[in-house]
Amino acid sequence: MVNYRYLGNSGFKVTEITYGNWVTHASQVENDAAIATVHKALDLGITSFDTADTYANTAAESILGEALKGQRRESLEIFTKVYWPTGPKGANDTGLSRKHIFESINGSLNRLGLDYVDLYQAHRYDYETPIEETMQAFADIVRQGKALYIGVSEWTAEQLREGHALAKQMNFQLVSNQPQYSALWRVIENKVVPTSEGLGMSQIVWSPMAQGVLSGKYLPGQPLPAGSRATDDKSGAQFIKSFLRDEVLEAVQKLKPLAEQAGLTMPQLAIAWVLQNKNVAAALVGASRPEQLEDSVKASGVTLDADLLEAMDAALAPVAITDPEETYSVSPKTRV
Repeated sequence: MVNYRYLGNSGFKVTEITYGNWVTHASQVENDAAIATVHKALDLGITSFDTADTYANTAAESILGEALKGQRRESLEIFTKVYWPTGPKGANDTGLSRKHIFESINGSLNRLGLDYVDLYQAHRYDYETPIEETMQAFADIVRQGKALYIGVSEWTAEQLREGHALAKQMNFQLVSNQPQYSALWRVIENKVVPTSEGLGMSQIVWSPMAQGVLSGKYLPGQPLPAGSRATDDKSGAQFIKSFLRDEVLEAVQKLKPLAEQAGLTMPQLAIAWVLQNKNVAAALVGASRPEQLEDSVKASGVTLDADLLEAMDAALAPVAITDPEETYSVSPKTRV
C-alpha cells in the first residue's frame, strides 16, 4: 500500500503517490479507461487526487467526480486549482481576482460533485491582482467550508513568504506549493525548498519522471516511440521537447544499471528519487492504463542509499537544470 505524509506543518495527510489527471482524462484516454484507472488507484491505496478546472477545459474535473462517486468522502483527499481560464476567456476568466476565485471554486465543486475540496491551489501567481485580494478570497473560501486547506503552484520563494505572511494574518495556512521537480529539473532546491521548510510548507511535485523521459523509453538517435507523450500534442508534447536532446537521453540511459542495482524499474527510481527530499509530501503520477499505476506505487516507501544518489547525481549533472532563476519565469507577467 501507499505511505502517507503530512502536508506542511498541518495535521493533514496525503498519499505520497498522488494521482494527477492533467493530460489523461478527457484528453489522452477515453472516459471509461480514465474511470478504470482511478478505480485502480484506489485499489492500490492511493486516496489523494489532484486536478484543475483548466484541465481539458473543465472536463477532467467532471470525469474525476464521476469516477469517485460512491466512495466514502472522508477517506479521500481531493485537490484542485484556480488561475487559468475556462470557457470563452473573458476579461475576468483568468487570474486570482476575488471574482474569478469564487466563480472557479463553485464551478469545481459542481463538476466534482463535492461540498468541499481538501486542498485548493493557486495554479500560478497573479501579477495583476493585489495579493491581499487573493489571500482574502482564499480566507473566505476556507471560512465558508468550500476548501479545508490552501496551497499554491509554481510560486517563487519571495511569493511564498509574502503569501504565507498574509495567510497567517487572515487566520489560515498556506500548506503547500506544487512545482515541477525531477532528477532532471531541480530548480526549486536552492531557494523554494529552504523557504518552504522555514514556513512549514510542503511540495506536491509534478512531472517526477520529467514527462516520461526518466522512464528510459526515449533513446538517443532513435525515432520517438509511437503513441508516446512526445508524439501527441494533446498529451503535453510541448513540455517534453526540452528533455529530448541526445545528451539528455544519453545521460538518462546511465541510470538503467543503477535502477537494476536498486531492484527498481526506471519509473520507480525517478519517483523514489523525488520522495527522498523530505520537503516533498507527494509525487504526482498520471496513467493512461491501470497497470502503469501498479509500477508507480512500488516507489512508495523506498529508501535510496547515499551511494546510489551520488551516482545518479554524477550521471545527470551535465544535463540537469538547477538554476533557481528558472522559478521566476513560470507565472505569466500578464493574464493576456
